[in-house]
Amino acid sequence: MSQNELEDIEFQESGSLSFDIRGFVFKVLKFWKLIVLCIITGLIIAYSINVRKQNIYNVNSLISVENDQNPFFTANTSISFNWGGVSDKVGKIIIALSTRNHNEKVVDSLKFYMRYLKEGKYRKNDIYKNAPFEVVIDKRKGQLLNEYIGIRFISENQYELFIDFENDLVRVQRYKDKLIQTISVETGEFNKVFNFGEQVDLPFASFKLLKKPDIKIVPESEYFIQFLNFDAIVNSYKRQIKARSYSKESASVLMLSLTGVNKAKIVDYLNATTQILSKAELDRKNLYATNTIKFIDSTLSIVNTDLKAATDTMNAFRQENKIFNIDEELSQLSGKIIELDVNKETIQSKLRYLNFLENYLRTRTNYTNIAAPTSVGIDERNIIASVGKITSLAIERQELEQLVQEGSTSLKELDARINAEKNVLLEILDSTKETIQIELEIVNKKKVNLESKLKDLPEDQQEYLKIQRKLNLSQESYNVYLAKRSEAAIVKAANVSDISVIDEAKDVGGGLIGPNKNLNYMMALILGISLPIIILFIIFLLDNTIHGTEDIKRLSNVPILGLIGKLNHENNLIVFEKPKSAVAEAFRAIRSSLQFFYKKTDKEGGRTIMITSSVSGEGKTFCSINVASAYALSGKKTILLGLDLRKPKIFEDFNIDNSIGIVNYFIGDKTLKEITFKSHIENLDVITSGPIPPNPSELLMSEIMEDVVLNLRKTYDIIVLDSPPLGLVTDALILSQYADASLFVVRLDYTKKGMLELVNAKHKSGELKNISYVLNFYKHKSNHNYGYGYGYGYGIYGNAYHEKTQKENVLSKLKNLLKKDSLKRY
Repeated sequence: MSQNELEDIEFQESGSLSFDIRGFVFKVLKFWKLIVLCIITGLIIAYSINVRKQNIYNVNSLISVENDQNPFFTANTSISFNWGGVSDKVGKIIIALSTRNHNEKVVDSLKFYMRYLKEGKYRKNDIYKNAPFEVVIDKRKGQLLNEYIGIRFISENQYELFIDFENDLVRVQRYKDKLIQTISVETGEFNKVFNFGEQVDLPFASFKLLKKPDIKIVPESEYFIQFLNFDAIVNSYKRQIKARSYSKESASVLMLSLTGVNKAKIVDYLNATTQILSKAELDRKNLYATNTIKFIDSTLSIVNTDLKAATDTMNAFRQENKIFNIDEELSQLSGKIIELDVNKETIQSKLRYLNFLENYLRTRTNYTNIAAPTSVGIDERNIIASVGKITSLAIERQELEQLVQEGSTSLKELDARINAEKNVLLEILDSTKETIQIELEIVNKKKVNLESKLKDLPEDQQEYLKIQRKLNLSQESYNVYLAKRSEAAIVKAANVSDISVIDEAKDVGGGLIGPNKNLNYMMALILGISLPIIILFIIFLLDNTIHGTEDIKRLSNVPILGLIGKLNHENNLIVFEKPKSAVAEAFRAIRSSLQFFYKKTDKEGGRTIMITSSVSGEGKTFCSINVASAYALSGKKTILLGLDLRKPKIFEDFNIDNSIGIVNYFIGDKTLKEITFKSHIENLDVITSGPIPPNPSELLMSEIMEDVVLNLRKTYDIIVLDSPPLGLVTDALILSQYADASLFVVRLDYTKKGMLELVNAKHKSGELKNISYVLNFYKHKSNHNYGYGYGYGYGIYGNAYHEKTQKENVLSKLKNLLKKDSLKRY
């Protein structure tokens, strides 16, 4: 394989795989105005979005979750409560914030299911507390959902309520039980006048509109109210509210945050959240004390009844009998018996509590209502600790039920812990009751012994002492329970919630987190630049048209012989009629360059030049005429052969009748001399193609064609062959054997890149020899065809020598297009 063939292969491989980066860059620079326009459009769109989007705010608050002990609870307090620990409390608070139960309480307390609105520039704006009126709804009746209920002020005392119903069916919701119903209404606009404070009782709404004090009513001003789906609002806040530990060092401090478009609503929601959380935690903490107070109250009621009965009995006895004086010895004896009665009553109270507790544990499943054992004097530490632990676990289960489904693993594990603790407590109760029962028997024996000493007294004295003991016992029991009840109430009243506010939510300015206007402008800038570049890149990749010399150099190693510019003229005779034009000079440059090809040939006689192209419309005939004219004007005896037998053209510019041409010579109808016409250009003869034959390829392949060329070589210095397009038919390949030099016309922005592959293949196979490119319709551009300064691109220096051509306006171009004989070069 020869060196040239190797170079051809390497060129084709590199050319087919390479990407013209510089060409793409200059292509982008060419359309800088489009990029600027896209950037401006993007910035306008970003500005439009920014001014229409609502501001988004984020507000925070700080709370502390600690195990705060009661300041009145000391080691000397007779009633003790198990408050539970702070472990997992932070996690439970975080989970509670995202529960439906909690958010329902907050939304309901703030009435966030109702919005106050006023028409703004781009939307109806939520004015919240800035509305000059307040709506008090009847929760037992349905309120119209999601529709705007208009309020138009008429005077200081009246307003008009208006709604535009588009459908005859609407939905209403009762906020008492959250029931949603569908009701029928009349389509169209509803209007009705009401007084402020008057009850509005309609099928789709029930409320009172109250004026806010010290606010002036502006007649004809309009506001709107809107009722929202309660469940949807709850779910919205449930998703939006966030909680996290403030820092690793302060794990018990939580930061609550909420995002929204109305800062005042966010502040109120966070503060209400903290209040409700704190109250719920305090209620949980007070539950044990509340149950104890209830238990003591029920016992006090019984003791109070016994005390009243004993007092009544003593008063009745004193009225019926004389007051006796009892000696000191009997008084002391009676006092001892009373002391034993008190001990007996205390022991019996303990037994009653233990029996009640045992029955409660065996028959109930909710263990949150157990009273403190110390309320009846039980100081057994195991019982106190176990009851407190069971109560704490029961409260924890009650809270967990709101977060997980019944039957979940966490609930089962908690139930197992409660049952285990309950079984331990039941065993402790059995052994404790046995011990207390023994104490009761001992007290009864002592009491019997002391009472036996009173049997010798008269019956009235014995009765008096019995009544006195009973009265003293009832009074003592009443005082004890009353003291315990007061102590429990004080402890409960002094309780503080484990949740305290460190920094409540406030609107102190700032907090704006969106929309990110700078980001929108940045995105607009990026899209404004990248989008047109991407489009241009796609177009560049899909574009298969040759646009400049760099495209040809990248795709083919065939040299470029010359560049032919654009010049609007009424015919193709540019070299003859416009000799000072840059286009004429370009053809003269081609004439000079062709001399190098002639030096390589050893054929005798005149030189032949074949001019072809890939398809019709690329200026092949135009180049043939002007190359021939350039040689003729230089004194060379030149002949132009119109060998495009399928689509002849050259006869029009020379005003020759095409009825007689080379076809007539091929068929033997005419002689060579008879078909040769002299043109009005000195030294230039023309042979037209003649009538269109049915078999043009066969005619060109005949020996007659070879005889024509040989005879013309003897007579003429230059023979220009205007051949058919190479990319359409094979005629040009047939004629190439007679050519000393071949010119392949490439029209910029018209010829396809794939046609160069055909030229490369034919050149490589040897079918096209001494071939070079002529670029037609060339226009020098600063962003294209870099590297070429010859040919048409003469710049300022060339303007001094070339005839200046006036640019056509739109009207002139239109006239030329309408002329039948205009621009026949394409």
